[in-house]
Amino acid sequence: MPAIAICPIRGLRLTHRNRGQARSYRFAWQRLRLTSTSFHGKMPPMTHSQTLPNCCPTLTAHWPLPQLLENAVLVSTRFDPHKLVDGDFQRCLIEPPASIQRSVAKRQTEFLAGRLCAREAMRLLDGRQHVPMIGEDRAPVWPTDVCGSITHSTGWAAAIVASKQHWRGLGMDVEQVMTSERAARLAGEILTADELQRMAAGPEHHVALGVTLTFSLKESLFKALYPIVLKRFYFEDAELLEWSNSGHARLRLKIDLSEQWHSGKELDAQFSVRDGQLLSLVAVPA
Repeated sequence: MPAIAICPIRGLRLTHRNRGQARSYRFAWQRLRLTSTSFHGKMPPMTHSQTLPNCCPTLTAHWPLPQLLENAVLVSTRFDPHKLVDGDFQRCLIEPPASIQRSVAKRQTEFLAGRLCAREAMRLLDGRQHVPMIGEDRAPVWPTDVCGSITHSTGWAAAIVASKQHWRGLGMDVEQVMTSERAARLAGEILTADELQRMAAGPEHHVALGVTLTFSLKESLFKALYPIVLKRFYFEDAELLEWSNSGHARLRLKIDLSEQWHSGKELDAQFSVRDGQLLSLVAVPA
């Protein structure tokens, strides 16, 4: 089975270790990216349309996951690429990098929405007006004393931030729950042999959710650990040990990334499913 690299750029990308460099990212993304729509909480919005562009009319601070993360802030927004107009970035005081300026409206709106969420989350966290730009490794660049994560999909974006005094790393991802047919087709590329065996022993109606959850949690795991270890790793380098309907999950590394983050190291994670959407979070305590 080809190795699947996990990368901070718009999620997971396929690479082949025996070819020296990745195959076409565009092709890989079209094969594996799980598009999703809005995943919003029910708390009232904190920022209204008069201060935001029409493409991202409202920012909402909420907690749509089962276990509250102390000293962390999560902000989300719905967005509509069809409503993006010239000047939105300038009016929002957000400078798009050259790669975003050259991209299509959908990608531009994703970037703008995610950065608006990140800036508002930072403001709520400690009062700073910080917009994380894209680093050389394509990951968001946060202040040195802050960790965070940005996720976006069709029509929805969110950011979570926390001080490194409390959390060393954060990884968040949103996906649409796969159909059973899609899950069966992709399971062999996403799951390890042990994960496949455990899934086969479980109820059949859990397969689609289980494959989606494994995909999303490994995405979140990479986002949380990559800024700490500065090493890429692959789908087969981590495994989902268990998960429950309450939204708790547990992951285990199968690779040595550092002295602390070694093979056998286990981490807790959480997730929630609402309206066919799955949101996952991996948080590394300080």
